[in-house]
Amino acid sequence: MNFIDQIENFRPQNEQQQKEKKVILSYIQQFAHNILLRDNEFAHMTSSGFIMNKRLDKILMIHHNIYNTWAWTGGHADGDSDFLSIALREAQEETGVKNIYPLFNDIASLDILPVWGHFKGAEYICTHLHLNSSYILIASEDEKLEVNEKETTGVRWISAMEMDQFSNEPKMVVIYQRLIQRALFFTGD
Repeated sequence: MNFIDQIENFRPQNEQQQKEKKVILSYIQQFAHNILLRDNEFAHMTSSGFIMNKRLDKILMIHHNIYNTWAWTGGHADGDSDFLSIALREAQEETGVKNIYPLFNDIASLDILPVWGHFKGAEYICTHLHLNSSYILIASEDEKLEVNEKETTGVRWISAMEMDQFSNEPKMVVIYQRLIQRALFFTGD
């Protein structure tokens, strides 16, 4: 299934997601030539992995250098239209965990995320938007964790009940809590 079909098949959980889905699909139509590339400096596609343990009571998070907060894993599409593959690859690269799999293959959350202007190395990156699809991923707490020092300063399991104490981004906490609820609903817990 192509990425546009995946987005069209996404079932919004609330009015915010419904409206953001509509805007994302419209933007994809207008900028089909570079929506998957960072060349589109105003908005481009990204994919994130919300990694949970098998009991769904812990989240594997990274301490992100640019945002200086504990966060989910993820990255830019950079021309790749397989968003689940992107989420899985970024999760492995940013945590060191090798065995990660999706709880389900569909997009779990669709969000427009603002990225404020910042320096990445010596290069200034202008304020822009990430048109983000996210997936709930599962990993074992027994796997060895490795810090990806280019992008992060830490990787650790955090209790789902305490996750809001580790993130200094209130909008992201709302998304994380929504993903926890979606995971629990999917498994019937």
